[in-house]
Amino acid sequence: MSENDDQAAVERMHAVYGRMKEELGRVIVGQEQVIEQTLMAIFCRGHALLVGVPGLAKTLLVSTLAQALDLSFKRIQFTPDLMPADITGTDVLEVDPETGRRGFRFVHGPIFANLVLADEINRTPPKTQAALLEAMQEHHVTVGEHTLPLPKPFFVLATQNPIEQEGTYALPEAQLDRFLFNIIVDYPSESEEREIIRRVTSPSKGGVSHLMNAEEILRLQEVVKRVPVGSRHRLRRQARSLHKAERSRLA
Repeated sequence: MSENDDQAAVERMHAVYGRMKEELGRVIVGQEQVIEQTLMAIFCRGHALLVGVPGLAKTLLVSTLAQALDLSFKRIQFTPDLMPADITGTDVLEVDPETGRRGFRFVHGPIFANLVLADEINRTPPKTQAALLEAMQEHHVTVGEHTLPLPKPFFVLATQNPIEQEGTYALPEAQLDRFLFNIIVDYPSESEEREIIRRVTSPSKGGVSHLMNAEEILRLQEVVKRVPVGSRHRLRRQARSLHKAERSRLA
């Protein structure tokens, strides 16, 4: 990809980001920082953990984001009785009606989607939480003797309630290490709460338009990988030079 293509892709990302904030604002009230950090995680090929009390539209945000990005979306409600096979999928025994032969067919689980919402991930035991480890790191799933690739792009956005302890299982360090961002979803302001009440009591329901697709996201991810970042020592020297120049100007 040439430099002009990169510049066009960056300009396209900037334009889409502005439109996406507008589109998401038709459904989600406020939470600008949460939206920004979630999009950063997506374009940096990372996963994100959204932490906040119930009722702050975390699930609605993720599903609306999937719609705006035109990605396949699956929601997994994590509960204490959820099993790893309920996430990855399992082999089922089938009988061919024509030949009468029996054989196994793999039924894909909800992990096979571009955007997976792990809703209340800390409500399921560590054994089931571990079903996400390989998928989040390697972007494929191993079931029995078969390794199956996941669709590209692939993201896990998980939600977690920070205040309840009974009936929850703290995420182990290995699981937390899979998330690029730990995003705090805070309470809306008083004016935002009024707007939320007005919208939920209104008969009209807002929707969002498709602003991007999987192919465009993959191209933008490649552009993000090529963004130059200076070394720490170079950045410190630049900061000291700017500080010295500022002091000289003020003197």
